[in-house]
Amino acid sequence: MRILVVYDCLFPYTIGGGERWYRTLAERLAADGHEVCYLTLRQWDRDARGEIEGVGVRVAGPRMELYAGGRRRIAPPLVFGAGVLWHLLRHGRRYDVVHTASFPYFSLLAAALARPLHRYELVVDWFELWSRAYWRDYLGAVGGRVGWAVQKACLRVPQQAFALSRLTAERLRAEGVRGPVEVLTAIHALPPAAAPRPAGNVVVFAGRHIPEKRVPALVHAFAALRERAPELRLEIYGDGPERGEVLRLIEALGLSDVARAPGFVDAGELQRALSQALCMVLPSRREGYGIVVVEAAARGVPSVVVADPDNAATELVDEGENGYVAASASPQDLAGAILRVRDAGPELRASTAAWFARSAERLSLQTSLDRVAAVYAERLR
Repeated sequence: MRILVVYDCLFPYTIGGGERWYRTLAERLAADGHEVCYLTLRQWDRDARGEIEGVGVRVAGPRMELYAGGRRRIAPPLVFGAGVLWHLLRHGRRYDVVHTASFPYFSLLAAALARPLHRYELVVDWFELWSRAYWRDYLGAVGGRVGWAVQKACLRVPQQAFALSRLTAERLRAEGVRGPVEVLTAIHALPPAAAPRPAGNVVVFAGRHIPEKRVPALVHAFAALRERAPELRLEIYGDGPERGEVLRLIEALGLSDVARAPGFVDAGELQRALSQALCMVLPSRREGYGIVVVEAAARGVPSVVVADPDNAATELVDEGENGYVAASASPQDLAGAILRVRDAGPELRASTAAWFARSAERLSLQTSLDRVAAVYAERLR
C-alpha cells in the first residue's frame, strides 16, 4: 500500500511522544513492505534535510515555534493544515491511506477536504478527546465553543480511529465517530525492568510545569505532610510556565529545607532519582496516557495519580498494587495517598514490579505497532 503519515513534528528534530510514535510507525510500515511518505513541518535547518531510512520525507510548511507559554500556538497548525491540503490536492492520488493525528485538527480537516478527489482511506490517532467542559476551561466561553465545534467536525469524518486509552475510546464512540475504534496500549518504548531499590524518603514529580499538571498542588500537599511525615523530601523535576509559582510556594510555605525544584536535569540524574523515590506523584487534571507511571513501575516505584474525568493515567494504576488514586488534588487527598504508599512498605514495591512484569507485553510499543499493522492487513487492504 502507499501510505502518507501526517504529523507536524519529526523525531529527533523535535522531542516528544507523538513524534517518536509517528517515526517508529513510519519505519514499521515501510519494513512491512508498504511505500511510506512522511509529511511534516520543517523542524531542521535550511541546509539540512529530515530523513527516515526507507521513508520519503516531505515538507508542508516552514520551521515555526510550536509553543508559547506552555500551550500550542495557533499559527503552526493553520500553516501546516494549509500545507497538507495543498500537498494532497496535488499528490493525493499517490496514496491509498493517509494516517494522521487528530490534533492539530486542521491537518485532519485538510485530508478530509481533499479526500473526495482521490478516494484514499483515512486513519486517525486520537491521543485525547476533550470534553465540552474542558474546552471551555481551556479557551474560555467563545474559544471553547469554537474548539468543541472543530473537534466535532473531525469526528464526522469517515475514518479508522485509534485511541490511546479506554477513556478516549469510550468518548469517541459516545460522540458518534464515523468509523471503527481500536484501542492502542502504548505509543512509547518501555524502559527495561529493573530490580526495585529500597525506597528512599523522596517523593518525585517529573514533567512539564503547565496548568494541566497541577504541580503547585503537590507543593501544598507536601506542606500538609510535614507533621505526619517529617522524614519525607520532595523533588520536582522539569520546567514550564508554572515553575516560578512552584519555587515561590516552596519558599512561602517554609519548605526550602525539604523540597527542591532543579528544573531540567540530565536523563541519568532523573532516572537515579526516580529509582530511589518512595513514589512518583502525577497530580494532573488531564493526561492522554501517563507514560511516567509505567516508567516508574519498571523500577518498582509506585505512583500516585488523581481521579479526574479527563485523566486517563488512572487506567495505569491498580489501587494498592502499583500505587494509589487520590480522590482529588486537594492537599489532604494527595497527602493521604502519599502516606498510604509510605505505610504500605516494601510489599508495595514488590507488587509494583510484579505489575510491570505482567503488563509489559500488553503495554509495549511493539504490541501497538502490531495492532496497527493488523488493521492495515485486515481492513484497509
